[in-house]
Amino acid sequence: MDQAAARQAARILSDARTKRARMGALPAGARPKDEADAYLVQRLMQQRLADVFGALAGHKIGCTTQVMQRYLGIDNPCAGGVYAPMTHRDDGAYGFDALLRPGVECEIAARLGSDLPASGAPYDRRSVEGAVDSVMASIEVVDDRWQDYKAIDTPSLIADDFFGLGCVLGPPVPLGGLDLAEASGGMAVNGDLVGTGRGGDIMGHPLEALAWLANSLARRGRGILAGEFVSLGSIVQTVWVKKGDVVTINIAGLGAAAARFE
Repeated sequence: MDQAAARQAARILSDARTKRARMGALPAGARPKDEADAYLVQRLMQQRLADVFGALAGHKIGCTTQVMQRYLGIDNPCAGGVYAPMTHRDDGAYGFDALLRPGVECEIAARLGSDLPASGAPYDRRSVEGAVDSVMASIEVVDDRWQDYKAIDTPSLIADDFFGLGCVLGPPVPLGGLDLAEASGGMAVNGDLVGTGRGGDIMGHPLEALAWLANSLARRGRGILAGEFVSLGSIVQTVWVKKGDVVTINIAGLGAAAARFE
């Protein structure tokens, strides 16, 4: 994909988001053909959106669990960015009318205490563990900005941050002796339980997803920086919310978080 086509795609995606306009398929000449194209467009789009939303605070990874792979029909992880103004601590409020079709997911997030530079790749679960400062429960807030996402190719979904919008991060907990694979959790909407899962649903261990992202970014000459967080994938199928909904999650050993749609 040449730079002109990638810039065209990035402009279409960023303009649609700032104007709250639902999107159809990208024009054929500006449509990413593979993941390399997709992440190029995504990076250019993020640079454009930084003027509106500010800097990226972290990363999200989708389709790291079987429940989400089955739901979306995509069998490999897909990453996107999360902007600082859309990131909240413990209890976050989102304006429902500013979104198109918001949804929520129940995740585990990791915050880095030291960099995972591209030069350190390839990474595995053990080699990323020492860079993790803390882990936390995470509500990922997604927004379906497409007219019909099921009709959209995966590279285009990735280019648009793979539905990414924001995150509510629970209290940070030292990784210490936590067994993240055995950590069980659930998500409720207005007090009604809508799904449960465990950390091991995320690629066998949540830090496997962190290693996957570090290696994916390294192939593009980028790293994950100290202070950034990574929301590692949902152990519960996406739930689409309505105005007034209150979403809560609780993960054993990590605690709770809440998101409100006002």
